[in-house]
This record gives sequence, structure tokens and C-alpha cells, in this order.
Amino acid sequence: MEMKKRLEGKVAVVTASTQGIGFAIAERFGLEGASVVVSSRKQKNVDEAVEKLRSKGIEVMGVVCHVSNAQHRKDLVEKTIQRYGHIDIIVSNAAANPSVDNILDMQESVLDKLWEINVKASILLLQAAASHLRNGSSVIIISSITGYQPPASMAMYGVTKTALLGLTKALAAEIGPQTRVNCIAPGFVPTHFADFLTSNEVLRKTLQDQTLLKRLGTTQDMAAAAAFLASDDSSYITGETLVVAGGLPSRL
Repeated sequence: MEMKKRLEGKVAVVTASTQGIGFAIAERFGLEGASVVVSSRKQKNVDEAVEKLRSKGIEVMGVVCHVSNAQHRKDLVEKTIQRYGHIDIIVSNAAANPSVDNILDMQESVLDKLWEINVKASILLLQAAASHLRNGSSVIIISSITGYQPPASMAMYGVTKTALLGLTKALAAEIGPQTRVNCIAPGFVPTHFADFLTSNEVLRKTLQDQTLLKRLGTTQDMAAAAAFLASDDSSYITGETLVVAGGLPSRL
């Protein structure tokens, strides 16, 4: 099937994009014609991702970026501008879930890390990039189905993802009409990040059975949703969260 080229001529920056959902989004954007900038914490992972994408004919650049590092965020934006001159799409995908402790047992350093990476980094990245966003640009924040109903084993993670639903609304009001800001709330997707959930067969089957479609999500499912929100097909949508979770309970 020939991929639609809805993103021809656009420049997309995707954080935490050397594997899993982030990589799938970068790949889909590239196949739809965008120049993509991939990033993650390790040079080796960045190099491997760039190689894989180039082998598919995608115009790509890789930058090491730990999203909680101010210099890294600055480098990510500056190197993108040096190479491409502007930014049309930003996907804020980086997240951490360092603990399964109850909220009231959680150490302050862990709370700080969760806020820092899952919430604050999105804001600080956009502060660095906002002046380079072109008219008609699109920002996509990756939240989670757990933002609607934080589960016990990852409650504080869920709460940080709830914050992103509000951040999406607030930013859409602040940087519209030039830039649209939307959010994706993925369900459970077998990736390295979600390994502790999806590699346990019993838990995996339970999660699958809870969906209306009786399957877990794929990274391609998330990439397709992101490509829609990045493209002009969604030009009248902003401040919204698209739940891509196979019918898992979210909102009414």
C-alpha cells in the first residue's frame, strides 16, 4: 500500500524516538514525507535508529537528548533549525516510570523525577522551540490511558499523565491559532517501556480481555493517530485528547 504523503515538506521533532512508540511515529512521519529528527539519551540508540530510518529512504537527523537536561533540549532545537530552518511538528513522547510504590510511600526524589520527565520536560522543550514553530504547526503530547484512571501499581505515573490532559488544553489556548496542540492517550502497547505489563502472559491476557477489540495496541496504531494529528486532516482539532486504547474505559 502506497503511504499518503500528508507531511511532505514538514519538519518533525520526536523525543524518545529510537524505539517503541516514538520510533514508530518518527517512521510513519518520514514515510508520509516529513524530515524527522529523532532523539534519545544514548548515542548508540540514536545512530541505530537513524540507520534504520535512512534504509527506508527517510530524511532523518539524530540528536542525543535527555529531556530533563536543559543543554540537550537547546541542542535538539538548535541543531534542527541549523539543518532545516524551522519546525512544523513536535511530538513530546519521553516518559519515566521509576517506581511501583504507593503515592504516600514514594520518595521525594522519585516524585521529582516523574514530574520532571513526564510533565515539566514537555513544557521546557516547547519553551525552547516555540519561536521556531511555523504557522499551521502541530504539537502532539503523548499521555496514557492511565491518565483517566491511575492504576494502583502505577498511580503517580498515571497522575502525571492526567496533568498532560490539562496541559494540552492550556497550551492549545496559549499558542493557537498558529499552532494546534493535541494529545494521544495510548492504551497498553507491548514495548520495552511497558515490558513489565505485557511480558507477563496472565496480565497480558487480562489487559487484552478488558479491551473491546480484544487485543493490545501496536506501535503502528499510535503512529497512525499521530500522523493524523500532525497532518492537515485534523486542521480543525486542537486542545483534544485522542484515546487510542481499543475501547478501554476512559471518559464518557
